[in-house]
Amino acid sequence: MNHRQLDGKVAIVTGAARGIGSAIARRYAAEGACVVVADIDEPAAKETAESIGASGATAVAVGTDVGVSTSVDTLFEVTLDEFGTVDVLVNNAAVMGPSRHFLDTDEQWWDRYLTTNLKSHYLCVRHAAPIMARKRSGSIINVSSGGATRSHRGMIAYDASKGGIEAVTRGLALELGPYGVRVNTLVPGLIATGQDETTESLRRRDETIPLGRGGVAEDLAGPAVFLASEDARYVTGTRLVVDGGVLVQQRSPQIETFPVSAFPEVPQDDSTTTG
Repeated sequence: MNHRQLDGKVAIVTGAARGIGSAIARRYAAEGACVVVADIDEPAAKETAESIGASGATAVAVGTDVGVSTSVDTLFEVTLDEFGTVDVLVNNAAVMGPSRHFLDTDEQWWDRYLTTNLKSHYLCVRHAAPIMARKRSGSIINVSSGGATRSHRGMIAYDASKGGIEAVTRGLALELGPYGVRVNTLVPGLIATGQDETTESLRRRDETIPLGRGGVAEDLAGPAVFLASEDARYVTGTRLVVDGGVLVQQRSPQIETFPVSAFPEVPQDDSTTTG
């Protein structure tokens, strides 16, 4: 029996050459979807698509600058030429750096974040929504951040863009819901991507997370499958937070008045031990 959750679906994943986007694209392909790997780094996108193809799944790569309308036009033209439709859109592409204190910012810095991280969602959804609405089905997944509801120092523009994504998600859920199109936000926590990370930075990150370990890109893949699948057919306009419990904390473990080190040890129950 075939249990693949996205069999026959066509999915576009932006920012899919590496990191979270790549993990989602690969998992979608494993679940039976035809995947469009969209990324501004076209050679890396082609490598990801070829890797997916080598596993026996179907994927094409499209070099895409999601902040440029003509580039997004091309993305959807290629997708429709290849597969004829779009069932799932994952708006994952984003920029995070450089960090700057507000007093050191300029208009170009601000515009870069808002164009790549927020305007891009409009440009992509503008194409996907009519296709999905005509079919009376579809799933749009916008990737946000804890910065949408909390603040990072030195990242005001990034946080503003992510807050805008969540506002757009709510509005789209209301406006597209009557057409059978679901729109949700996927909220990653502290996810290791392998870029500019040291052993010490990863150790400090892990100490902050209630589940006791930092996240990896693959931790987002399963939740992204759920939001795209029929299991989520009655889920729209919501935030699915995948952060190991980071955002539920009042204080970080480093300054907690009742630290993890004071938690009781749980004795081993021999009756539950398996050989």
